[in-house]
Amino acid sequence: MAKEIGIALIGTGFMGKAHALAWGAVQPVFGTDTKPRLEILCDQPAERATAMADQFGFARASDNWRAAIADPAVDAVSITTPNKLHAEMVIEAAQAGKHIWCEKPLAVNLDEAKAMAKAVEQAGVAAVIGYNYTQNPTFLHAVELLQSGVIGRPIHFRGIVDEDYQADPKTPWTWRSLQAEAGLGVLGDLTCHLISMALRLMGPITVIGADMQTVHRTRPLEDGSGTAKVENEDIASALLRFENGAQGVISSSRVAWGRKNRLSFEVHGEKGMICFDQERMNELQLYVAEGAKSTQGFRTILAGPEHPHYGRFNPAPGHTLGFQDQKTIEAAAFLDMIAGRKSSGVGINEALAIEKIIHAIAVTANDTASHVSPD
Repeated sequence: MAKEIGIALIGTGFMGKAHALAWGAVQPVFGTDTKPRLEILCDQPAERATAMADQFGFARASDNWRAAIADPAVDAVSITTPNKLHAEMVIEAAQAGKHIWCEKPLAVNLDEAKAMAKAVEQAGVAAVIGYNYTQNPTFLHAVELLQSGVIGRPIHFRGIVDEDYQADPKTPWTWRSLQAEAGLGVLGDLTCHLISMALRLMGPITVIGADMQTVHRTRPLEDGSGTAKVENEDIASALLRFENGAQGVISSSRVAWGRKNRLSFEVHGEKGMICFDQERMNELQLYVAEGAKSTQGFRTILAGPEHPHYGRFNPAPGHTLGFQDQKTIEAAAFLDMIAGRKSSGVGINEALAIEKIIHAIAVTANDTASHVSPD
């Protein structure tokens, strides 16, 4: 019989619901030897916490996150709150000996991110950070192809991550535009996902050049009383150099009309290329320069049960998985980490490496802006 693990979920927005659904699905899908017990749901006000606890299937509700973390029935904590709250919650959970599943980015600044990693390491608890796109079976297959040498030595990485949720200048101002609450803009919200994939595909990264731009410098307040300043970036680009000698270029935007989740990359190798786009997350494009040139071309690999974890959900190839399935895989990776098994999850030190890179892009961009001026 599977042992139980008590779960506290803090936050009930998009990611809160994603975590709740993943906790409910992980044991049936993966047949894990650990069964999540949905113990406490925490949010404010108390009325919302109570309503969402009933909807998500949690036994109890609370409006006090500290009490939820300290509760003796809780073994692991899902943290899906706004960015500014991550550091305090993760550190307190670690010090209480609770395992942690926290959404990205780690924190609003690098000092807080380092403190979080230190607290987790000192406590010896498991911590997975919400880079769920690295759990996509198609992406995991891309990593396998690259490591097996199918396209030869990698020589170039090209990555794009675009969305349009801030493209309309009439979109009201929110906490995501405030450095004290969100930290970085598109870098902390989107680019970090691209970096998580680049690191797993290509290895350690050095930032050698960068630029940032805030397109909409003010946004209207929701109540119509005026406007508020946007303090972080809408667009960011960077030149990268990988430890393996390969070159890289990345660009990201939260103001790209028509793009919903264009998280895409190309890995150029000496013998071919691998291409991927999260908007078509069940497809991988592979080009291998072999055979007669008249027959060479990209081929589409459709996700199927032969690819890691897909078969847990669906025995039929080409029937596709979705975003929520990636969160369920991430929950399974978290349980593996708790049990001391090999895990595909992004741990705290890997997440800290991602933070260092996105903050290096911001620093490099600011340094460039202060030293370069038009004629």
